[in-house]
Amino acid sequence: MAKKFIIGVDLGGTNLKIALLDLKYRIKDKNILSTQVCLKKENLISTIADAINKIIENNRIKRTDILGIGLGLPGPVDIKRGLVHFLPNIAGYTEVNFAQILKRRLGLPVSLDNDANLMCLAEYKLGAAKGFKNIVCLTLGTGVGGGIIIEGKLYRGSNDAGGEIGHIPINERGPRCNCGGIACLETYIGNNSILREARRLFRRDISLEELSSLAKKPDKRAQALWSKIGGRLGVALVGVVNLLNPDCIVIGGGVAGAGKILFARLREVISRQAMSVQSRHLKIVKARLGNNAGLIGAAILVKERVRL
Repeated sequence: MAKKFIIGVDLGGTNLKIALLDLKYRIKDKNILSTQVCLKKENLISTIADAINKIIENNRIKRTDILGIGLGLPGPVDIKRGLVHFLPNIAGYTEVNFAQILKRRLGLPVSLDNDANLMCLAEYKLGAAKGFKNIVCLTLGTGVGGGIIIEGKLYRGSNDAGGEIGHIPINERGPRCNCGGIACLETYIGNNSILREARRLFRRDISLEELSSLAKKPDKRAQALWSKIGGRLGVALVGVVNLLNPDCIVIGGGVAGAGKILFARLREVISRQAMSVQSRHLKIVKARLGNNAGLIGAAILVKERVRL
């Protein structure tokens, strides 16, 4: 029987997204839940399974119409065994075989990968990095995820744990990161860090969206903070550029919504500090697929791993 649909799941530190996609990666239906709400339940995996069942029921489709489930997780995974080693920003999930458990509960094939890898795959195939061969993708949110394409192939490393740009240390000393490291990039430009600085600056609660909006008005305080964030990101990426010599860097996630001021500072730092040969023709672009990149990447993963 011909398959018609793929289910994509994108688990982040803030939101859990579930989507029904067709085989051309068009989203037919989508649901978004708060990750924090999910964590209050007995089992996050049960929440994911329930959400998948609901989207199947709501769209009145048969399980035999579904090619498989693609799952993006914010941490290091073993894609062959379907195992998540740990989730830096979601406590309590260490060495858990998500794929096996979900397959048993749902009766459908499950493929999983790191969420930033899937964002990278989607932007390479269908988004801002289409046409490039050597790509670095970052998704900037609660965590800072990274994905790498080398000569047209997703690079995962010897343990499927490569590409963790968010956990490059940018100081000798600094705050302890949730991954166990010290002074990781994520501790300086993750959402929580930015909002702490913003609250001190404005002396009130403020959202990431409002901070971006203020910078565009322009508000000098908001602009100065986003410029600082762009500088920190630039310092980390100088090393990445010198090491990997990519032809394109794609920046996505909520932090990318800061727009021109973030990107201008980022480009300035890389232009000034990276080696000239590596940086000369480098393109730095905003992700094109937005919040759907991880879901689309999850669908691409399923289609590439399941032979039609």
